[in-house]
Amino acid sequence: MGFGGTGSGGTAVRGDGGLGGTAVAFDEELAERIKDVLGPRPGLSTKRMFGGLAFLLDGNLLCGVRNGLMLRVGPQAYPAALLHDGAGPFVSRGRAMTGWVLVRPEVLEETDALIEWLDQGIGFVATLPAGGTPKTRRRAPGPSKRHG
Repeated sequence: MGFGGTGSGGTAVRGDGGLGGTAVAFDEELAERIKDVLGPRPGLSTKRMFGGLAFLLDGNLLCGVRNGLMLRVGPQAYPAALLHDGAGPFVSRGRAMTGWVLVRPEVLEETDALIEWLDQGIGFVATLPAGGTPKTRRRAPGPSKRHG
């Protein structure tokens, strides 16, 4: 289950990992801190998603902000990431999303902690091929199925 309670800005949040249901304001202060830490970076963009703000790197979702930091650490780093205080599984529609963690805002109060978490996410997302474009199917060469 995702973390519920109150965001660092005093905004009530849901306990479902930030998806579905009624719109709830995201933690704008945390989003600004993430922008500051990530700085101007090639391939970095932001997008309103999940009732919060998402950060994409080369078209791949890196992290999101709603009721904490939703961070993509990848399937290999996922078990170790869950062992950290204040980190838990990111839950979407009742299902834990393997490779994604939700980090509570209070764990991220120190900039060094925020940097360490973001570095984990960047390390994984940097291994992915650039995303954000529709996938195209290539037809196998062969005779046309058109008839005459």
